[in-house]
Amino acid sequence: MGKITEIEWSDFTKVEMRVGTILTAEVFKEVRNPAYKMTIDFGEFGTRKTSAQITKKYQPEELIGKQIVAVVNFPPKQIATMMSECLVMGVVGNEGEVTIISPDLKVENGMRIG
Repeated sequence: MGKITEIEWSDFTKVEMRVGTILTAEVFKEVRNPAYKMTIDFGEFGTRKTSAQITKKYQPEELIGKQIVAVVNFPPKQIATMMSECLVMGVVGNEGEVTIISPDLKVENGMRIG
């Protein structure tokens, strides 16, 4: 059985997970591990860029228009030639394949997960 580390409610509330819609997605040629670079619309929280290693289950064209959940309050991080401004949330399978977490019904961009 796996071990789960408990956190306080105040720890959870520090993490800003919000819904956004993917506007652009393309192969990120400059990285070592296969990834896509994407632009995501978070409504009133603006448009942000990110890189995601989700190439095993998704093609760039099927990602455009998809709503996703991302952490938006990490500091920006340099990844190869771009500055990543959010972290797309996903479930990591046994072989490293990632399934994106997304709402099952359309919601307003920028809505908070909580």
